Amino acid sequence: MIYFDNAATTPLSSITIQKMTDLMGQVYGNPSSTHQHGREASKILRQARQTIAQVLRTNAKNILFTSGATESNNTLLKGYALKHQDLGKHIITTAIEHHSVLEPLHHLAEKYGFEISFIQPVDGKIRVKDIKDALRPDTILVSTMFANNETGYLLPIKEIGEVLKAHPAKFHVDAVQAMGKIPIYPEELGIDFLSASAHKFHGPKGTGFLYAKDFHFDNLLHGGSQEDKKRAGTENIISIAGMATALENNIEYIAENFSHIQELRYELLQGLGTIDYYLNEQEPHLPHVVNMGFPGQANDILLMKLDMAGISVSTGSACTAGAIEPSHVLSAFYGETSPKLKESFRISFSDQNTIQEIQILTKNLKEILKISIIFLGVLGIFCFAFVSLFSECIGKIFFREQDMILYVKR
Repeated sequence: MIYFDNAATTPLSSITIQKMTDLMGQVYGNPSSTHQHGREASKILRQARQTIAQVLRTNAKNILFTSGATESNNTLLKGYALKHQDLGKHIITTAIEHHSVLEPLHHLAEKYGFEISFIQPVDGKIRVKDIKDALRPDTILVSTMFANNETGYLLPIKEIGEVLKAHPAKFHVDAVQAMGKIPIYPEELGIDFLSASAHKFHGPKGTGFLYAKDFHFDNLLHGGSQEDKKRAGTENIISIAGMATALENNIEYIAENFSHIQELRYELLQGLGTIDYYLNEQEPHLPHVVNMGFPGQANDILLMKLDMAGISVSTGSACTAGAIEPSHVLSAFYGETSPKLKESFRISFSDQNTIQEIQILTKNLKEILKISIIFLGVLGIFCFAFVSLFSECIGKIFFREQDMILYVKR
């Protein structure tokens, strides 16, 4: 089995597994308890918070633990908008965001009357000018992703942050696809809020965090006073510790990992040789994601054949992979009628993938495409023969009818 769907989720790293299994047998107290077992758990929690803060070059008090980026995005978008709606009810985002951003914004529009401006890509890119032009006196929040989950496109985060220095609107960034792959320092980029999920950088699923420059937003969850009274519920100590370990390890080897991913990408494209393909990508982009298509080749059939060969890739976001609708990201790039929507698929790498796995992938792709070309050729010959035979039969019938007409007239 070969796994090339790392944009959907990544396998746990060995160091993360070791950290979590070690703690499972040692730490089980509630970090809110004041006894020794509770204090031990609380210490693990503080250490994890400090580790993540150091990675982001911020203060530990700015890190809020959640169950993942979906909760982080919902907490911030709904919480900030509802708390500050007296200042304005206008929010700016882009048309290529993840559904965990788009859906909360649709909810705010439908239930609370917020107005959402969706910035459309131009030539495959989100332009800072368009965001600047969309700003209004009643704009309270701008929300964009750091890197697109379907194409790897890197949005102009620093430039957007610069624009917002002259406007009171806050800046939220969904950094799920970029966290652990490239250095991210929110305060240097002008980011006020940032969301991340552990399972995208070899950490456990169901765990994430929200960086918040300040906690001036309403709670999504109510109950206990955990997480500075902003996120009720007993913290998942084991997973949080695993997340911090995974992120720290990714950052430690960030240059080596990035170089390795570039080599994998190069090997993939070189390995395809003269096969006719196209790439759905814009500069700048992460090399971790390759969104491509083969003209005339249906992506669902291709994925099925690769799956049968033991190779996992995808057609896009895992959160919508079971949906019938085509990718909203590619629709924004090419339009809803483009054939690319039914041809394109996503290959996404992690540092755990190897050159040998890439070679197996390209070998299988060539075999699948060769069979498809042969099948289409045979089908074409069959169709031509059928049409010719059908035309001949129609001709004979026509001439027989003409003969009968002449005979009757006589």
